Amino acid sequence: MTSFRGEQLGRAIASFSIRARWIVVPVLIIACVAIGYGASTLKFAGDYRVFFGDDNPDFIASENAQAMFGKPDSIAFVLIPRDGTIYTRETLAAVHRLTELAWTLPYVSRVDSLTNFQNTQGVGDELIVEDLVLSPELLSDDDIARIRNAARSEPLIHGFVTSRDDAATIVNATVQLPGDIPNVATTAQNEARALRAQIQAVHPGIDIHITGVASLSAAFEEAGTRDSQTLIPAVYLFILIVMLVALRSFSAMASSLLLILLATLVGVGVGGLSGVELTPISLAAPTIILTIAVADAIHVLAAIRNRMRSGATKLEAIADGCALNFMPIGITSLTTVVGFLTLNFSDSPPFHHLGNMSAAGITAAWFLSVTFLPAMLALLPLRFKPAKDGGRDRLSLMTRLSEVVIRRPRTVAVGSLALCAASIAFLPSMAVNDQWSQYFDRDLEFRQAIDAADPYFGSDTVEFVLDPGASGDVAKPEFLRTVDAFATWLRQQTPEVTHVFAISDIMKRVNRNLNGDDTAFYRIPGDQAVASQYLLVYELSLPYGLDLNNRVDIDRQSTRVSATLSDISTEETKAFLAKAKHWFREHGNGYALSVTGSKVLFAFVAERNIEAVFEGALYLIVAIFLILAATFRSFAVGAISMVANALPLLTAFGVWAVFVGVVGFSVAAVGAVAVGLIVDYSVHFLSKYYRAVRSNGKSAEEGVRYAFETAGVAMFLTTVILVAGFSILVTSSFKLNADLGLLTAISVVLAMIINFTLLPALFVLTSRAGRAPVPAGGLSGASNAASAVTPKL
Repeated sequence: MTSFRGEQLGRAIASFSIRARWIVVPVLIIACVAIGYGASTLKFAGDYRVFFGDDNPDFIASENAQAMFGKPDSIAFVLIPRDGTIYTRETLAAVHRLTELAWTLPYVSRVDSLTNFQNTQGVGDELIVEDLVLSPELLSDDDIARIRNAARSEPLIHGFVTSRDDAATIVNATVQLPGDIPNVATTAQNEARALRAQIQAVHPGIDIHITGVASLSAAFEEAGTRDSQTLIPAVYLFILIVMLVALRSFSAMASSLLLILLATLVGVGVGGLSGVELTPISLAAPTIILTIAVADAIHVLAAIRNRMRSGATKLEAIADGCALNFMPIGITSLTTVVGFLTLNFSDSPPFHHLGNMSAAGITAAWFLSVTFLPAMLALLPLRFKPAKDGGRDRLSLMTRLSEVVIRRPRTVAVGSLALCAASIAFLPSMAVNDQWSQYFDRDLEFRQAIDAADPYFGSDTVEFVLDPGASGDVAKPEFLRTVDAFATWLRQQTPEVTHVFAISDIMKRVNRNLNGDDTAFYRIPGDQAVASQYLLVYELSLPYGLDLNNRVDIDRQSTRVSATLSDISTEETKAFLAKAKHWFREHGNGYALSVTGSKVLFAFVAERNIEAVFEGALYLIVAIFLILAATFRSFAVGAISMVANALPLLTAFGVWAVFVGVVGFSVAAVGAVAVGLIVDYSVHFLSKYYRAVRSNGKSAEEGVRYAFETAGVAMFLTTVILVAGFSILVTSSFKLNADLGLLTAISVVLAMIINFTLLPALFVLTSRAGRAPVPAGGLSGASNAASAVTPKL
């Protein structure tokens, strides 16, 4: 057998590890554990804003708005009485009590509800401001009717605090959650649940759901915690099954489990040392590291098993298996690492964290596979029964498959390309959609709360910040009339808009109150001095915590108009925002307008991620081409391998377009993740094919047959491992991880199929046409003749 430089280096490293096994094993364990200690500093990100980069223009607009009006974090209690109406003494008493209790929530700065709505009325020259409901237990039927009529006629209540059908109401607690306290959102959410339990114990006939922006942040933490408790154990269980079934060796299984544990420790430890904040996205890193690490170990262990079954001693087999896998696994690990590192082009920091942690763990897995694994196997008893036929298997499924390709290469190639083209043709039909309310599985409490509240109040709010240009100009009649006209236009945008909150409504109400409650004065005052005075009188009459600082900035230069939207799609949200901006350009009298809110942030995050990751994908494609061209010393081979790597991904997106039809936040990262993984197939198949053709002088047909027989089962087993590992992500309670796992699994399956059909068919066809590309100077270490699992394990 020809000795290649890569094999020589791999054999030297493995031989050293075997000789120094009593030193290598403890030293590597201590080193990995030391790095893994960094994981102790990891904490969950307690703010949904972590999903947006500092240079994201939508995020910058959001931060500017928060600087003016305060953070919009809230815990919203949605009360739905089972008798169908909120206007009863029991429900009003529950709202009143919950409003009082909500002031005890941690970091609360404001509580708004039906009962503490600041109702105004004019008495002579005075403005009387008081709670709409004072003592609910003493209310008469006439009092309840008066409250109902007042609420229905008030635009700041009807459709916002109370549903339009009077079947539900909200108690909204604004909280200022500090960003430097771990799990602060979850803590606040648990306190809210405790308050809910108190109310429901007294009022069991009222269903109470908890939503709000602060609850959204808590839901991210909850989804991440749930995944960490279920996905990683599921992957470990899967690994146990694969190892026992494929290798039938307890020592091989134990060594592999220890290897992947150490690799995972390195990945999460690097995350902790680099200051990563955990999110449901970055928490997928351990699962990904586990899956890829076990695939590395399987290649080495299968080769060792093959050699021992052929009669080699244990130590000889370990050295041979590591030597023959050193370069192929190194190449595939390198391309996979590059793929994950391109996630740093993403617009969302959690994808940076996922990419960097996975890259660190995958690098550790490769290094441990060629150092720790041989040393560990040398320490443990390792036995495999000798093969009855000396290690040569009878005609296998892979051999039969190779014969089909060799006999009908044109049919196989045309059929493969036709199926790929048919799938890719559906790509233009795919739409971008990112509704954060659908990020969570339906069995999560937050998702249930969103689904329950949406029919009554919509799902989210868009904030329009209007700036007249100078301090104090918020009270200018011309500006207030523009605000009022904009609010009126927004209310006409049904069914997208369910409610609008604007300062102009308060100004019109106060103007009416201070003019004898004459309905003719329900309009914007005509004089700026009068409007400023009315605004001052109103604010001085408000109780602590219910001022207008969340509506008008401290300089009286800007105000925000809040439009509550139904749970519309991303494209519908963009269309609505475009209409609103167009209207304001035409009728906004030159005033400045900016748009923000979580709905806006999530509406554009997928698009920005796709654009950013596409840029990274270009670098990834170039990097993989150069790596493979250098490995096989042939630009033609690099080009062929790129076809084999690009087609599976494009076809997978086509399949996704047919059965799902939309892409979102997470799917933008699949390209970078999947390409790095599917390169494994072309590297292993090409290395076998060119070893047979270039080094052993075989024909293209014989090379294809040899590649199938030596690499086919290994590729199939790798597919099983990767698909099962990523399919476990499909069970995630966080949709982004589920989509990432499913689409990557589809890509991996298609990569195996294309490398089993199109790639060998092209080799046969080009060879018969006299144009088969052959590496110029050997494989330079890419040989992996024994890296494959034997055809029958």
